[in-house]
Amino acid sequence: MKKLVVLKSLVAASLLAASGFATAAGHGENPYVMSSDGSITKTGTGMCLRTGYWTPAAAQSYKRPGQKFAVGCECDKDLMPKAVCTPPAPKKAAPAPAPKPAPKKPAPKPMSQKVTFAADAFFDFDKSVVKPEGKQKLDGLVANLKGVTLEVIIAVGHTDSVGSDAYNQKLSVRRAEAVKAYLVSKGIAANRIYTEGKGEKQPVASNKTAAGRAKNRRVEVEVVGTRKR
Repeated sequence: MKKLVVLKSLVAASLLAASGFATAAGHGENPYVMSSDGSITKTGTGMCLRTGYWTPAAAQSYKRPGQKFAVGCECDKDLMPKAVCTPPAPKKAAPAPAPKPAPKKPAPKPMSQKVTFAADAFFDFDKSVVKPEGKQKLDGLVANLKGVTLEVIIAVGHTDSVGSDAYNQKLSVRRAEAVKAYLVSKGIAANRIYTEGKGEKQPVASNKTAAGRAKNRRVEVEVVGTRKR
């Protein structure tokens, strides 16, 4: 019986000595006994030796230098809240931004150009055959169509008020058709050219004067298409 008392006294003295060493070694209020190499002192069965500073709160809060988790996670994990000993979930990298689509080139804007020619410059009196001067003007029009995606050309003939309405209507149509025929001879597709005769119905000046009647004898050519960039 005396031997058992002596043995308990020796164990108690050893624990006190170890606890005193931990405090002397400068570990502060460590809730566990630390060995000289900085590790927690354990029994042969793997249990950590506690100091007089041990409380559940101290075990949760005390961390050794360079350690992420409280020392209680190593010794009394079953007493620790799960969040104390659970490593934080790795932050997910933000998804790479989707590549921006290449800017689309703006579609070429449709163009419409109307040119008015004096009929006297295109035709002799009461005729519908294009004169050389008229051909030169139409050649210039064709040259301007280079680089244009052509949609349609509209040729409209007009006359003054001299003569009957019926006659002037037919004359305006023949002159518009003569312009179309010349443009086709220069390589313009016939199905892209439309003709119309307005006779004396759409004057732009007074038919009471020679100057006014000259302005009314005209051929209007409108070009619709898109110019390539």
